[in-house]
Amino acid sequence: MDLEEDIRSLQLDSAEDINGVVNPEDEKPDVDNFDKIEDEDPKQEVQAQSVEAEPKAKDKEIPPVQDEEDEHMKKRHLNVVFIGHVDAGKSTTGGQILFLSGQVDDRTIQKYEKEAKDKSRESWYMAYIMDTNEEERVKGKTVEVGRAHFETDTTRFTILDAPGHKSYVPNMISGASQADIGVLVISARKGEFETGYERGGQTREHVQLAKTLGVTKLLVVVNKMDDPTVNWSKERLELSLCLYELIWNCKEISYWWCSIRYDEIESKMVPFLKQSGYNVKKDVSFLPISGLMGLNIKTRLDKSHCSWWDGPCLFESLDSIEVPMGDPQSPFRMPIIDKFKDMGTVVMGKVESGTIKDGDSLLIMPNKDHVKVVAIYIDEKRVNIAGPGENLRVRLSGIEEEDLLSGFVLSSAANPISTVTEFVAQLQILELLDNAIFTAGYKAVLHVHSVVEECEIVELLEQIDPKTRKPIKKKVLFVKNGAIVLCRVQVNNVICVEKFSDFPQLGRFTLRTEGKTVAVGKITAI
Repeated sequence: MDLEEDIRSLQLDSAEDINGVVNPEDEKPDVDNFDKIEDEDPKQEVQAQSVEAEPKAKDKEIPPVQDEEDEHMKKRHLNVVFIGHVDAGKSTTGGQILFLSGQVDDRTIQKYEKEAKDKSRESWYMAYIMDTNEEERVKGKTVEVGRAHFETDTTRFTILDAPGHKSYVPNMISGASQADIGVLVISARKGEFETGYERGGQTREHVQLAKTLGVTKLLVVVNKMDDPTVNWSKERLELSLCLYELIWNCKEISYWWCSIRYDEIESKMVPFLKQSGYNVKKDVSFLPISGLMGLNIKTRLDKSHCSWWDGPCLFESLDSIEVPMGDPQSPFRMPIIDKFKDMGTVVMGKVESGTIKDGDSLLIMPNKDHVKVVAIYIDEKRVNIAGPGENLRVRLSGIEEEDLLSGFVLSSAANPISTVTEFVAQLQILELLDNAIFTAGYKAVLHVHSVVEECEIVELLEQIDPKTRKPIKKKVLFVKNGAIVLCRVQVNNVICVEKFSDFPQLGRFTLRTEGKTVAVGKITAI
């Protein structure tokens, strides 16, 4: 009997060695996970193995993972990008969300409080949860897109904390291109809303970019309502934003303070929101919060703080937003946003369409490199399958890390993504630089999903009437601000794109030049 036990022990050790690199128990603590393939037959896996005792090892490892994944599978997943002008409180609000949802413990908060105090930046400690590198903490400005995860009762959320400074707009574009919904953070503090909204402020540009990049739902949070210049005043809330009242038709507002600035509100906000493409009645909602104090975030405001607010808290508002999900049956598309080495080549990105499974054979486009999926991770948890909207790390075999670039696309082998150096697009000109003319030969930087590439306008095909949306018969040689034009765009290198009508998220783009967004567009033909 002792000899049989020794043999059985050796067999179990051998089975664990075979699977050691993928043993869920050896991974980092999990935050979120995804369901395994329902139609997989575990008996077939067992029969394929030569080690007789391995089924027992599998029985030991798989059941708890399967149970956890079933639990998570009940929840939908949404990517939330926090946007807005610099110093509006995006990182602080994101940090407070993680603390209130139990992702950060009290000891860590105390450590950050001490660190912020040592830097004479006492109010920045919550932002340290999202701003993890020293440069961001010293300057008090987010540089890279921060990433974190939290859950409510019904939804798993990935927070994408976008930088607010105009120097880092390309990083903001990278974050917004991965998002399903947006949280526009606006400061109610005296002078700060005006700074963000006026020309050169990032409130306007962020909203326009978010809409262009596919963020169809916008939750506007008026932050710093606890500031002494505001003190939870509804009057200050209306004067600093007025979005909520615009949703219900400004002309019917009966609040006396709104009438004071009605003309200014109408002239600024209504045209701006319409121009940005949002249906303010269906796509936009707002609420007051204090990111630093954590008020109206996880639980509703107490009347002692704010007697006039009867609406939901931030968590409730996020849970209530309905966003159509991608088609899991469509061809697989995952733009690569980053790559690194970790026991092989690992790529990061968001699944825009289709489904990926462990063991799949896929293509890296545009180079047409054949690769095999070795492992799939959602956060730190290994899964066997993932669908649209999930942010993944995928370990691949068949390619080296140095052969990959951001903007490459992990794609279905049977139906790969299109690769082009030229395409036809419909462009809306936002605001050209001084004395610039938009005509054939105009050069800019193209941002489409995770691609950043220099481009040139080769030909203006036709101008479109903004009111009728029909082509103007007159031949077009150049256009001005606000014009809509159909044109041919040429890029220096081969890129991966799709027609907007087929894959909207892979067919939207922006044109920027000298640090400014000059046009937004959609690809109509390739």
